[in-house]
Amino acid sequence: MQKRWTVKAYQPNQEKALQSSLRIHPLLCRLLVQRHVHTYEAARQFFRPTLDDLHDPWLMKDMDKAISRIELAFFRHEKILIYGDYDVDGCTAVATVYAFLHKLYNNIEFYIPHRYREGYGISKEGIAYARDNDFSLVIALDCGIKSVDLIGEAKDMGIDFIICDHHLPDAVVPPAVAILNPKQYDCPYPYKELSGCGIGYKLICAFAQKRGIPMSEANQYLDLVATSIAADIVPMTGENRILAFHGLKKVNSSPLPGIKALITLSELKEQLTISNLVFVIAPRVNAAGRMDDARKAVNLFIENDEEKAAAIAAVLHADNFDRKEIDNTITQEAVSLLQNDETVGLRKSTVLYQAHWHKGVVGIVASRLIDKYYYRPTIILTQSNDVVAGSARSVTGFNVYEAIHQCKDLLVNYGGHFYAAGMTLKPENVAAFQQRFEEVVANSIRPDQLVPEITIDTEIYFSDITAPFYNILKQFEPLGPDNLRPVFLARNITDTGYSRLVKEEHIKFSVRQGRSGATLSGIGFYMADKFPVVNSKKPFDMVFNIDENEWNGQTNLQLKVIDIRASN
Repeated sequence: MQKRWTVKAYQPNQEKALQSSLRIHPLLCRLLVQRHVHTYEAARQFFRPTLDDLHDPWLMKDMDKAISRIELAFFRHEKILIYGDYDVDGCTAVATVYAFLHKLYNNIEFYIPHRYREGYGISKEGIAYARDNDFSLVIALDCGIKSVDLIGEAKDMGIDFIICDHHLPDAVVPPAVAILNPKQYDCPYPYKELSGCGIGYKLICAFAQKRGIPMSEANQYLDLVATSIAADIVPMTGENRILAFHGLKKVNSSPLPGIKALITLSELKEQLTISNLVFVIAPRVNAAGRMDDARKAVNLFIENDEEKAAAIAAVLHADNFDRKEIDNTITQEAVSLLQNDETVGLRKSTVLYQAHWHKGVVGIVASRLIDKYYYRPTIILTQSNDVVAGSARSVTGFNVYEAIHQCKDLLVNYGGHFYAAGMTLKPENVAAFQQRFEEVVANSIRPDQLVPEITIDTEIYFSDITAPFYNILKQFEPLGPDNLRPVFLARNITDTGYSRLVKEEHIKFSVRQGRSGATLSGIGFYMADKFPVVNSKKPFDMVFNIDENEWNGQTNLQLKVIDIRASN
């Protein structure tokens, strides 16, 4: 798949000003300015984030109402239900709030809706459970902001809701006693991009302040907050960066027994990064809800006994193995359907439907199709009880949620974000939805958005890639949206003659820049089709991250190659 390379613009004056105060490599200053770090103090906060820099939780709209309602429930001995979504953000949020409050109050339970029987968010079954079991207060985490009618029905039953949600509110919000969501237009809270678990953390911080409880009681769940930030792909800026930084510290020093058990099962030996949480820990947590019941994930996080936690983690580990088998099979089936469709090349979107596909992995399959096969907005649909359910994923710069919104008359329900969304519809509307979605995408997507883009931070010379440079580069962690791993471009690279194919799929690079320049090694995964460019003896340009490679007890810098092409 051919990719377009886009090098970011830079601001020489700002870079020079920052370099004069920091006295580090100019390219590092360029990377900082790109991340809106312009002053010495901003750089200090970037490299040394402290919990003291977090905003006062009481700045959040309705925080006073939320805390007062919880205290009233304590006083009246009411039953409290902690309710959350079945993904990583929802499960970590429920575990955080439940575990904190349960230490103070026994009359409390948690509820996670079943992905297949109930679907996303507040469900009729969840409200019925609260009613039938005499819960008069529900704290909804990572969901609820769209559930106007259901929360209205609950209110009529005498059930109050506190909503802790980070999804964008509609013009009409539910009749809850308190709504904690910085994205409300009239919420003065300074940082708008918290995860659902992050908002739950703010709730327990405010409660701790009100009750005179040491803040360490809330901070013991920072490893869960960091996991939610990593998995939910929220911006790695502001408070999220602070929480992720200190959450990773806790992951690597004193993780909760459930997190520790997942680390052990994953055989991770090195210091964990956000990338480990995204690609190793989060899939095992998500697998609980994808394959069966996400309650297992919450039970893992709130379990204090290490042996019991290890037993639950083993079940999640097995669920994740099954999930991988299933999503590989479905991906192959989807690719086969597209390869046998003569109209594929004419379309700007992909919408596939097979009733037997597993609902828990359709979002993963959509992402795989975009990444490896057909780069365009993609929706994978399957049968779920008496409706068709699906997940959408998008390409850079295209708002798939808005495209789905324009098909709303064909849908039973929908929700999501700019790049990912979910929907349900009646089986008889599938064909019409496929056609409408294609029309919407074709009329609104730009041609360049259908070509995958590699955004490059800056050009670099091999001579700049040194141990001191990399030691500072490592401190850009934690990495994530708006603070992605820096991507570099080096031009006029030549093979030393020792580059080779590995396992017929990957390229092991041995390259230099210039006739007598420094030689560096690198690895390019699944780049075998590019080997003729390397082997041509002609100069080529290379896009890469800088990484470390440990071999035989020695650690050396290496390039993690993203793409190459012949030099002009």
